[in-house]
Amino acid sequence: MSTTTASAAAGPALPATAVGKPPNPARIRRRRRLAQWGFIAPAVIFMALFFGYPLVRNIVMSFQDYSPSTFFTGESPFNGTANWSNVFNDELFGKALWHTILFTIGSLIGQFCIGLGLAVFFSRRFPLNGILRSLILLPWLVPMVVSGVVWRRILDQDTGVLNSFLGTIGVGGDTPWLTSTSMALISVVLVNIWIGIPFNMVILYGGLQEVPRELYEAASLDGASAWRTFRSITLPMLRPVITVVLVLGFMSTVKILDLILALTDGGPADSTQTLGTLTYQNSFVQLDFGAGAVVGNILILISAVFAVFYLRANRNEGK
Repeated sequence: MSTTTASAAAGPALPATAVGKPPNPARIRRRRRLAQWGFIAPAVIFMALFFGYPLVRNIVMSFQDYSPSTFFTGESPFNGTANWSNVFNDELFGKALWHTILFTIGSLIGQFCIGLGLAVFFSRRFPLNGILRSLILLPWLVPMVVSGVVWRRILDQDTGVLNSFLGTIGVGGDTPWLTSTSMALISVVLVNIWIGIPFNMVILYGGLQEVPRELYEAASLDGASAWRTFRSITLPMLRPVITVVLVLGFMSTVKILDLILALTDGGPADSTQTLGTLTYQNSFVQLDFGAGAVVGNILILISAVFAVFYLRANRNEGK
Protein backbone atom coordinates (compact mmCIF):
# COMPACT_ATOMS: atom_id res chain seq x y z
CA MET A 1 0.00 0.00 0.00
CA SER A 2 2.76 2.42 0.90
CA THR A 3 4.62 1.59 -2.30
CA THR A 4 1.55 2.33 -4.43
CA THR A 5 0.98 5.63 -2.64
CA ALA A 6 4.61 6.71 -3.17
CA SER A 7 4.43 5.88 -6.84
CA ALA A 8 1.21 7.87 -7.29
CA ALA A 9 2.70 10.85 -5.50
CA ALA A 10 5.74 10.79 -7.72
CA GLY A 11 3.53 11.24 -10.82
CA PRO A 12 3.12 9.17 -13.96
CA ALA A 13 6.12 7.14 -14.99
CA LEU A 14 8.03 8.29 -18.11
CA PRO A 15 8.64 5.88 -20.96
CA ALA A 16 11.88 4.05 -20.67
CA THR A 17 13.05 5.35 -24.04
CA ALA A 18 12.71 9.02 -22.94
CA VAL A 19 14.71 8.71 -19.74
CA GLY A 20 18.32 9.78 -20.19
CA LYS A 21 18.08 9.90 -23.99
CA PRO A 22 20.89 12.09 -25.38
CA PRO A 23 19.91 14.92 -27.81
CA ASN A 24 20.39 14.25 -31.49
CA PRO A 25 23.28 16.48 -32.73
CA ALA A 26 22.09 16.31 -36.34
CA ARG A 27 18.62 17.51 -35.35
CA ILE A 28 20.07 20.36 -33.31
CA ARG A 29 22.25 21.48 -36.22
CA ARG A 30 19.28 21.28 -38.58
CA ARG A 31 17.16 23.44 -36.28
CA ARG A 32 19.92 26.00 -35.95
CA ARG A 33 20.36 26.10 -39.71
CA LEU A 34 16.62 26.61 -40.21
CA ALA A 35 16.64 29.39 -37.61
CA GLN A 36 19.56 31.09 -39.36
CA TRP A 37 17.82 30.92 -42.73
CA GLY A 38 14.68 32.26 -41.09
CA PHE A 39 16.54 35.42 -40.11
CA ILE A 40 18.36 35.73 -43.44
CA ALA A 41 15.40 34.93 -45.71
CA PRO A 42 13.72 38.39 -45.54
CA ALA A 43 16.95 40.13 -46.57
CA VAL A 44 17.59 37.59 -49.34
CA ILE A 45 14.06 38.00 -50.70
CA PHE A 46 14.33 41.80 -50.57
CA MET A 47 17.69 41.79 -52.39
CA ALA A 48 16.40 39.35 -55.00
CA LEU A 49 13.24 41.35 -55.73
CA PHE A 50 14.57 44.90 -55.64
CA PHE A 51 18.20 44.40 -56.75
CA GLY A 52 18.64 41.01 -58.34
CA TYR A 53 15.62 41.06 -60.66
CA PRO A 54 16.21 44.62 -62.00
CA LEU A 55 19.88 43.81 -62.59
CA VAL A 56 19.12 40.61 -64.50
CA ARG A 57 16.32 42.34 -66.40
CA ASN A 58 18.65 45.17 -67.40
CA ILE A 59 21.27 42.73 -68.66
CA VAL A 60 18.69 40.83 -70.70
CA MET A 61 17.25 44.08 -72.09
CA SER A 62 20.67 45.09 -73.42
CA PHE A 63 20.48 42.14 -75.82
CA GLN A 64 16.92 42.84 -76.96
CA ASP A 65 15.26 45.12 -79.47
CA TYR A 66 13.29 46.89 -76.76
CA SER A 67 11.18 49.82 -78.04
CA PRO A 68 8.01 51.67 -77.00
CA SER A 69 5.96 49.24 -79.08
CA THR A 70 7.17 46.45 -76.81
CA PHE A 71 4.93 47.78 -74.03
CA PHE A 72 1.90 47.16 -76.24
CA THR A 73 2.89 44.06 -78.20
CA GLY A 74 5.00 42.39 -75.53
CA GLU A 75 7.52 41.40 -78.19
CA SER A 76 11.18 42.26 -77.69
CA PRO A 77 13.23 39.95 -79.90
CA PHE A 78 16.87 39.30 -79.14
CA ASN A 79 19.26 41.13 -81.44
CA GLY A 80 22.55 39.74 -80.16
CA THR A 81 25.21 42.37 -79.54
CA ALA A 82 23.66 44.96 -81.84
CA ASN A 83 22.88 47.34 -78.96
CA TRP A 84 26.41 47.05 -77.59
CA SER A 85 27.90 47.62 -81.02
CA ASN A 86 25.75 50.71 -81.62
CA VAL A 87 26.72 52.21 -78.26
CA PHE A 88 30.47 51.60 -78.68
CA ASN A 89 30.41 52.98 -82.22
CA ASP A 90 28.56 56.10 -81.13
CA GLU A 91 30.88 59.09 -80.92
CA LEU A 92 28.84 60.50 -78.05
CA PHE A 93 29.67 57.46 -75.90
CA GLY A 94 33.39 58.24 -76.08
CA LYS A 95 32.75 61.86 -75.11
CA ALA A 96 30.46 60.84 -72.27
CA LEU A 97 33.03 58.36 -70.96
CA TRP A 98 35.78 61.00 -71.02
CA HIS A 99 33.55 63.58 -69.33
CA THR A 100 32.62 61.01 -66.68
CA ILE A 101 36.29 60.40 -65.93
CA LEU A 102 37.05 64.13 -65.66
CA PHE A 103 33.94 64.81 -63.62
CA THR A 104 34.61 61.94 -61.20
CA ILE A 105 38.31 62.61 -60.68
CA GLY A 106 37.85 66.37 -60.31
CA SER A 107 34.99 65.93 -57.86
CA LEU A 108 36.80 63.34 -55.74
CA ILE A 109 40.00 65.37 -55.50
CA GLY A 110 38.18 68.59 -54.58
CA GLN A 111 35.80 66.96 -52.11
CA PHE A 112 38.50 64.95 -50.39
CA CYS A 113 41.11 67.70 -50.08
CA ILE A 114 38.69 70.34 -48.79
CA GLY A 115 36.86 67.81 -46.60
CA LEU A 116 40.13 66.62 -45.06
CA GLY A 117 41.24 70.20 -44.42
CA LEU A 118 37.95 71.02 -42.68
CA ALA A 119 38.09 67.77 -40.68
CA VAL A 120 41.57 68.63 -39.38
CA PHE A 121 40.43 72.19 -38.65
CA PHE A 122 37.37 71.12 -36.66
CA SER A 123 39.28 68.42 -34.77
CA ARG A 124 40.61 71.20 -32.55
CA ARG A 125 38.48 72.68 -29.79
CA PHE A 126 37.33 76.27 -30.22
CA PRO A 127 34.12 78.27 -29.60
CA LEU A 128 31.18 77.58 -31.96
CA ASN A 129 32.86 74.43 -33.26
CA GLY A 130 29.69 72.35 -33.18
CA ILE A 131 27.50 75.08 -34.69
CA LEU A 132 29.85 75.66 -37.61
CA ARG A 133 30.10 71.93 -38.31
CA SER A 134 26.32 71.72 -38.34
CA LEU A 135 26.06 74.58 -40.84
CA ILE A 136 28.57 72.95 -43.17
CA LEU A 137 26.31 69.89 -43.30
CA LEU A 138 23.51 71.88 -44.97
CA PRO A 139 24.67 71.30 -48.61
CA TRP A 140 24.63 67.56 -47.94
CA LEU A 141 21.11 67.64 -46.48
CA VAL A 142 19.53 69.59 -49.33
CA PRO A 143 18.20 67.39 -52.18
CA MET A 144 20.56 67.39 -55.15
CA VAL A 145 17.90 68.62 -57.57
CA VAL A 146 17.21 71.61 -55.33
CA SER A 147 20.94 72.36 -55.12
CA GLY A 148 21.20 72.14 -58.90
CA VAL A 149 18.30 74.54 -59.48
CA VAL A 150 19.67 77.05 -56.95
CA TRP A 151 23.17 76.94 -58.43
CA ARG A 152 21.74 77.31 -61.93
CA ARG A 153 20.23 80.61 -60.84
CA ILE A 154 23.45 81.64 -59.12
CA LEU A 155 25.61 80.84 -62.17
CA ASP A 156 23.28 82.40 -64.73
CA GLN A 157 25.31 84.58 -67.07
CA ASP A 158 22.87 87.49 -67.20
CA THR A 159 20.99 87.48 -63.90
CA GLY A 160 23.15 85.27 -61.68
CA VAL A 161 24.30 86.44 -58.27
CA LEU A 162 27.89 85.35 -58.90
CA ASN A 163 28.38 87.43 -62.03
CA SER A 164 26.69 90.39 -60.36
CA PHE A 165 29.10 90.14 -57.43
CA LEU A 166 32.13 89.79 -59.71
CA GLY A 167 30.98 92.80 -61.73
CA THR A 168 30.63 94.83 -58.54
CA ILE A 169 34.23 94.20 -57.48
CA GLY A 170 35.49 94.74 -61.03
CA VAL A 171 36.77 91.20 -61.65
CA GLY A 172 34.33 90.27 -64.38
CA GLY A 173 30.63 89.90 -64.65
CA ASP A 174 29.78 88.14 -67.89
CA THR A 175 31.34 84.70 -67.45
CA PRO A 176 29.27 82.03 -69.24
CA TRP A 177 29.49 79.49 -66.43
CA LEU A 178 26.89 77.08 -67.81
CA THR A 179 26.58 78.12 -71.44
CA SER A 180 30.19 77.79 -72.57
CA THR A 181 31.53 74.44 -73.75
CA SER A 182 34.82 75.17 -72.00
CA MET A 183 33.31 76.29 -68.67
CA ALA A 184 30.21 74.15 -68.24
CA LEU A 185 31.95 70.95 -67.10
CA ILE A 186 34.19 72.91 -64.71
CA SER A 187 31.13 74.60 -63.22
CA VAL A 188 29.33 71.29 -62.74
CA VAL A 189 32.41 69.83 -61.04
CA LEU A 190 32.63 72.82 -58.67
CA VAL A 191 28.98 72.50 -57.70
CA ASN A 192 29.40 68.77 -57.05
CA ILE A 193 32.46 69.50 -54.92
CA TRP A 194 30.36 71.90 -52.85
CA ILE A 195 27.73 69.21 -52.36
CA GLY A 196 30.19 66.43 -51.45
CA ILE A 197 32.42 68.32 -49.00
CA PRO A 198 30.19 67.66 -45.93
CA PHE A 199 30.20 63.88 -46.47
CA ASN A 200 33.98 63.78 -46.69
CA MET A 201 34.38 66.06 -43.70
CA VAL A 202 32.04 64.05 -41.46
CA ILE A 203 33.63 60.66 -42.24
CA LEU A 204 37.20 61.97 -41.97
CA TYR A 205 36.37 63.89 -38.81
CA GLY A 206 35.09 60.68 -37.24
CA GLY A 207 38.30 58.93 -38.26
CA LEU A 208 40.42 61.66 -36.68
CA GLN A 209 38.64 61.14 -33.36
CA GLU A 210 39.97 57.57 -33.28
CA VAL A 211 43.63 58.61 -33.62
CA PRO A 212 45.29 58.25 -30.17
CA ARG A 213 46.22 61.63 -28.69
CA GLU A 214 49.39 60.09 -27.25
CA LEU A 215 50.88 59.90 -30.74
CA TYR A 216 50.53 63.64 -31.22
CA GLU A 217 51.96 64.31 -27.77
CA ALA A 218 54.97 62.11 -28.52
CA ALA A 219 55.51 63.86 -31.86
CA SER A 220 55.34 67.24 -30.13
CA LEU A 221 57.94 66.16 -27.57
CA ASP A 222 60.20 64.99 -30.40
CA GLY A 223 59.95 68.41 -32.05
CA ALA A 224 58.07 67.27 -35.16
CA SER A 225 56.55 70.03 -37.27
CA ALA A 226 52.85 70.21 -38.02
CA TRP A 227 53.36 68.95 -41.59
CA ARG A 228 55.60 66.08 -40.42
CA THR A 229 53.01 65.09 -37.81
CA PHE A 230 50.25 65.17 -40.40
CA ARG A 231 52.26 63.15 -42.91
CA SER A 232 53.66 60.57 -40.46
CA ILE A 233 50.75 60.13 -38.04
CA THR A 234 47.45 61.51 -39.33
CA LEU A 235 47.51 60.16 -42.88
CA PRO A 236 48.69 56.61 -41.99
CA MET A 237 46.11 56.32 -39.21
CA LEU A 238 43.38 57.59 -41.53
CA ARG A 239 44.22 55.18 -44.37
CA PRO A 240 41.24 52.81 -43.80
CA VAL A 241 38.84 55.76 -43.54
CA ILE A 242 40.33 57.40 -46.64
CA THR A 243 39.76 54.19 -48.59
CA VAL A 244 36.10 54.13 -47.55
CA VAL A 245 35.59 57.82 -48.41
CA LEU A 246 37.19 57.59 -51.84
CA VAL A 247 35.48 54.36 -52.90
CA LEU A 248 32.03 55.41 -51.69
CA GLY A 249 32.56 58.85 -53.18
CA PHE A 250 33.49 57.31 -56.51
CA MET A 251 30.47 55.01 -56.58
CA SER A 252 28.09 57.90 -55.87
CA THR A 253 29.78 60.37 -58.23
CA VAL A 254 30.28 58.23 -61.32
CA LYS A 255 26.51 57.76 -61.78
CA ILE A 256 25.27 61.28 -60.94
CA LEU A 257 22.34 62.28 -63.10
CA ASP A 258 19.99 64.69 -61.35
CA LEU A 259 22.59 67.39 -60.66
CA ILE A 260 23.74 67.56 -64.28
CA LEU A 261 20.18 67.55 -65.59
CA ALA A 262 19.26 70.42 -63.28
CA LEU A 263 22.33 72.46 -64.22
CA THR A 264 22.96 71.91 -67.93
CA ASP A 265 20.83 68.96 -69.11
CA GLY A 266 24.01 67.55 -70.65
CA GLY A 267 24.77 70.66 -72.70
CA PRO A 268 25.87 72.91 -74.16
CA ALA A 269 26.75 70.83 -77.24
CA ASP A 270 27.04 67.69 -75.07
CA SER A 271 29.97 69.21 -73.17
CA THR A 272 28.62 67.90 -69.83
CA GLN A 273 27.24 64.63 -71.14
CA THR A 274 28.27 61.74 -68.85
CA LEU A 275 27.42 58.05 -68.77
CA GLY A 276 24.59 58.77 -66.35
CA THR A 277 22.98 61.40 -68.56
CA LEU A 278 23.62 59.26 -71.66
CA THR A 279 21.66 56.41 -70.07
CA TYR A 280 18.78 58.80 -69.41
CA GLN A 281 18.93 60.28 -72.91
CA ASN A 282 18.99 56.90 -74.66
CA SER A 283 16.18 55.43 -72.57
CA PHE A 284 13.77 58.31 -71.98
CA VAL A 285 14.52 60.84 -74.72
CA GLN A 286 15.34 58.66 -77.72
CA LEU A 287 13.29 55.75 -76.27
CA ASP A 288 16.07 53.31 -77.18
CA PHE A 289 15.82 51.20 -74.04
CA GLY A 290 18.32 48.62 -75.27
CA ALA A 291 21.07 51.22 -75.69
CA GLY A 292 20.17 52.76 -72.33
CA ALA A 293 20.48 49.34 -70.71
CA VAL A 294 23.93 48.89 -72.26
CA VAL A 295 25.25 52.15 -70.78
CA GLY A 296 23.61 51.30 -67.46
CA ASN A 297 25.34 47.93 -67.41
CA ILE A 298 28.66 49.63 -68.07
CA LEU A 299 28.08 51.89 -65.07
CA ILE A 300 27.17 48.87 -62.94
CA LEU A 301 30.34 47.08 -64.05
CA ILE A 302 32.52 50.10 -63.21
CA SER A 303 30.91 50.40 -59.77
CA ALA A 304 31.31 46.66 -59.17
CA VAL A 305 35.04 46.83 -59.95
CA PHE A 306 35.54 49.56 -57.37
CA ALA A 307 33.35 47.72 -54.87
CA VAL A 308 35.67 44.72 -55.18
CA PHE A 309 38.63 47.04 -54.73
CA TYR A 310 37.02 48.43 -51.60
CA LEU A 311 36.42 44.96 -50.12
CA ARG A 312 39.95 43.80 -50.90
CA ALA A 313 41.43 46.97 -49.39
CA ASN A 314 39.42 46.45 -46.21
CA ARG A 315 40.50 42.81 -46.05
CA ASN A 316 44.15 43.78 -46.37
CA GLU A 317 43.76 46.43 -43.68
CA GLY A 318 42.22 43.82 -41.38
CA LYS A 319 45.25 41.60 -41.80
